[in-house]
Parts: sequence; structure tokens; C-alpha cells
Amino acid sequence: MPAVSARVAVIVVSKGRPEIIREMIPHLNVQTLLPTTFILSVTERADADFDLEDELDPRIDSQVVHAPPGICSQRNAAIDRLPPDIDYVVFYDDDFFPSRFALEGLVRSFERHPDVDGITGRLIADGIVGPGLTPEQARHMLSAWDADFALTDEMVDRTCRNTFGLYGCNMAYRAEAMRGLRFDEALPVYGWQEDVDFAAQLAGRRVEVETFTGVHLGTKSGRETKGSLLGYSQVVNPYYLWRKGTLSAGFASQLVVRNVVANHLKALRPEPWVDRRGRLKGNWAGIRDILAGRADPRRILSSPDRAR
Repeated sequence: MPAVSARVAVIVVSKGRPEIIREMIPHLNVQTLLPTTFILSVTERADADFDLEDELDPRIDSQVVHAPPGICSQRNAAIDRLPPDIDYVVFYDDDFFPSRFALEGLVRSFERHPDVDGITGRLIADGIVGPGLTPEQARHMLSAWDADFALTDEMVDRTCRNTFGLYGCNMAYRAEAMRGLRFDEALPVYGWQEDVDFAAQLAGRRVEVETFTGVHLGTKSGRETKGSLLGYSQVVNPYYLWRKGTLSAGFASQLVVRNVVANHLKALRPEPWVDRRGRLKGNWAGIRDILAGRADPRRILSSPDRAR
């Protein structure tokens, strides 16, 4: 295949997990198409207690930006620092390890499909649905995948499927298409559907591809500390986005019902890494607020549970 040349920016937000960021960065250094710039958005110095330039390939420009806690505010702070000549913008979770072909595959997919504005990648594995994966497990999976992977035009065409939303742990945008867009900071802390909301504002197609892939560890440290807050967001955020107009009533209802039912079914024998009873408490608080006409995603910021 002919060589590709494009300016790709990678944005990662993180809070309280410097060790996992250092495990993730080597996977950027071995990309077959190196990112032009890497922007790490954190809340305080302790979130990145290392010299980023020492960790990154010297050919990759780097920035560390500080923002108020919350995935939306941290991503917006990084967007504000994007160089003006970037072609594509990638958002990775701090516990996402990309295939070494991920960025090249992404660019080839965008170039082969000029009507596409947003891309998400089908995952090799996703630890978020279980206890999480270790960095060692992820590296083993990536090594096996990369050894068998062949990036061809046929692969780029065959694996391109339309999708409504983009999965925030690994999603990418045509830079021109996302100009002027912001992540909605009315969705605080967890965000919860902020990725779907952002992608819904694109004019062009949104697709899922296999060429832009990797392993999501689903690291539990620094993630869910108060299930009641997430439970409230599981109900109220979809309601808010339906009122906003970026989610259909059917899609929003499906999200709410799926999570409320799952929390009820699993509350009697909860997974050790999930606060199911806390989520249930938050679910019902959200339902009551909707019925009372006072539902707002930002109410979790003043919740007594947040201060505990």
C-alpha cells in the first residue's frame, strides 16, 4: 500500500492514574504512523507525575494541560490546545492500548471514505465488562493481533459499518468536521453518553472499523467510587440528551431501561468491582427527579454522596 501522511493528534484525559498512562504511552511510540502531537489533559500535577517528553518518542510533540475534573471539561481543555493544521483527532482513554497499526488504519479509513466524519474501532477486547485486564494481558493480545494483521484496501472497505454513536475509549474525528463542537459540560464527572452526544452533532457518517483497534483494559482504579452518582447519570443523562435533541426517545429509553434492569438483577449478587446497590439508589433518585420535573445531570455535583 502507498505510504500515508497525515497530521494526527491524540488526546488522553486522566485523573489519579499516572501509572497506567506510562503503560499506555509506549503503544503510541511504536505506531506505524506516529501521531504529530499528544495532549494529556489532567486535573493536577499528581495525575502525571513524570516527564512526558522522556516517555514519548521525540518526534511526537507533547503538551500537558490542566482542567477541572470531568471527562467533558478535560477534553474541551485539550481541544482548545489543538494545533490548527491537524487533520484528524483521536480520543483514547488512559487505559486503552492501541494496535501498532491503529493510527495508520484510521487515516486510511478516513481517506477511503470521504463522507465519514467520525470513526470508532471494534475492540480486540474490552475489560470494562468484567474485572478488567492487566497491562500484561493487553500486551499479549496486541502482540498476537498485530502479528496476524494485514492492513489492506480490502480490509479498510470490508470492515466499515455505520453506527449511531462512537465509543469514547477509542474514537476519532475529521478535524474540520469537529471545529466549533464542544463536549457538553452539563454532563459532569463520568460524562455518561458524552461520546454519543458529541458524535451526534457531526454532519457526516459515523462508522465502526476494525483497522482502528486495540484493547480497553477497563482499569477499575480511579473509576467508580460512588455508584449512586453513576446510577443517577445512567437515568438523567439520556433524558437530558433526549430533551437536548441528540438522542432519540427510543435510544434514550433503551439506555435507561437496560441499565436499571441490569442493576436490579445484579444487586443481590453484585460483582466486586461494581457498586450495584449504589447505582440502584442513583437510578431511583434520577427517576424521582424526572417525575418531579427537576432532573439535571449536574445535580450529582451537589449530592451528599459525592463528598463522602
